[in-house]
Amino acid sequence: MNAIITVVGSDKVGIIAKVSALLAEHKINIADITQTILSGNFVMMMMVNMDEANISIDELRTILEEASKVMGVEINIMAEKVFSSMNRI
Repeated sequence: MNAIITVVGSDKVGIIAKVSALLAEHKINIADITQTILSGNFVMMMMVNMDEANISIDELRTILEEASKVMGVEINIMAEKVFSSMNRI
């Protein structure tokens, strides 16, 4: 199963490293990643593959919510199918 993770917040050192480390810890592969700085705000979108993950998407959501508080950014995750349905024109 693929999922989409978005990260938005003030730019600071280590955002990509911390999110990537959390994913690696749970055997979640980053299939694609893009990031940019918009008016001083860090914006990142990742497509991740959870086929080998040792946790569920709901457990990952909880872990990412906790990390977002520590990092001072907003992190969201949703299944790729849900994301695609919501963004269909």
